[in-house]
Amino acid sequence: MPQHSPHAIPEGDPFGPDALPYGVFTTPDAPDHPRIGVRHGAFVLDVAAAAAEHGSAYADLLDQPVLNPLMAAGRPAWEAVRAEIRGWLDGGVLPGGYARPLGEVTLHLPFEVADYVDFYASEHHATNVGRIFRPDGEPLTPNWKHLPIGYHGRAGTVVVSGTDVVRPRGQRKAPSEATPSFGPSLRLDIEAEVGFVVGTPSPGPVPLEAFRDHVFGVCLVNDWSARDIQAWEYVPLGPFLGKSFATSVSAWITPLEAFDAARTAPPSRTYPLLPYLDDASSSEPGGLDLRLEVRINGEVVSRPPFSSMYWTAAQQLAHMTVNGATLRTGDLFASGTVSGPEPDQLGCLLELTGGKGPWLADGDEVVITGWAPGRDGSRVGLGEVVGRVRPAGADA
Repeated sequence: MPQHSPHAIPEGDPFGPDALPYGVFTTPDAPDHPRIGVRHGAFVLDVAAAAAEHGSAYADLLDQPVLNPLMAAGRPAWEAVRAEIRGWLDGGVLPGGYARPLGEVTLHLPFEVADYVDFYASEHHATNVGRIFRPDGEPLTPNWKHLPIGYHGRAGTVVVSGTDVVRPRGQRKAPSEATPSFGPSLRLDIEAEVGFVVGTPSPGPVPLEAFRDHVFGVCLVNDWSARDIQAWEYVPLGPFLGKSFATSVSAWITPLEAFDAARTAPPSRTYPLLPYLDDASSSEPGGLDLRLEVRINGEVVSRPPFSSMYWTAAQQLAHMTVNGATLRTGDLFASGTVSGPEPDQLGCLLELTGGKGPWLADGDEVVITGWAPGRDGSRVGLGEVVGRVRPAGADA
């Protein structure tokens, strides 16, 4: 029987009882038995085993190889399970034999991805990119401040943090070249983003006020981008092969409830919004005060602030479904590159270098981390998303 002993974590640890993100892990003694865990400090808590031993009504939802059944159970179940886990921690009955050091487990993609949508919600990012791509025109397209622009990505190439990313091959054509060539991308980039994972499905539109009922949690995202392939292909239909080769997500999904203290008002709107996007009378602020950090080969290159995003996640979800599109458990939608107004707050190399490079080299490792303000001055951590670039043609 697991020990019922106290399990202290350092004061101020961002993965304390206010965070408790969910993941899926295996252990060396049971490599073919993926199961749901919760991060607590530098440990993974085997909540499936705890639920079974304590006779939890939610034991079947936690004894799963992915989070999808728990996510599909809906908000009342999410809140009850989280309260139960916090109760076990407060009572000192979860740690001990239920705790595994992070370094001794293997983390897996925590949910089956149904669909993937990526937005373009940062005004600072969109303006900077517009100036690079359209130096003689308006940086923002006429529709940008009237609706959240996005595109449908490829769910099959969403990978968990720690997965190497093979440099993609494709067509690219420099302005000075008469015809396109084919080969490895020469302008491989990152995009620091925040992702939202859908739990409760919907047969149609999801209004702003229903956001909490459908979104299970939050993760970090690196939407890898081959800028040379993208530049040649994106007119007139937008991103395709320059994006679809890989999208990395953190191994931990932090429940939306953990960010209640990080709610903040979004930037003021320049133009009136149509009713389905108008959040002026919402009962709570739609923005989130998330602080991201991007490191390349250990060097901090940017600290993008998510609070500066023009379009909120609730507005993105409302727009994504307003035409009648359905939601499925496991749908993932990402914010688009998070960039702020300052030079050290830009979320991709395209912006950081003015489109001139240098770009990612083979062997480079990118690490994106993040946190949010919690209750009483605490911090709520977001699991990191890590990826290393492997040469084109390397075995995945």
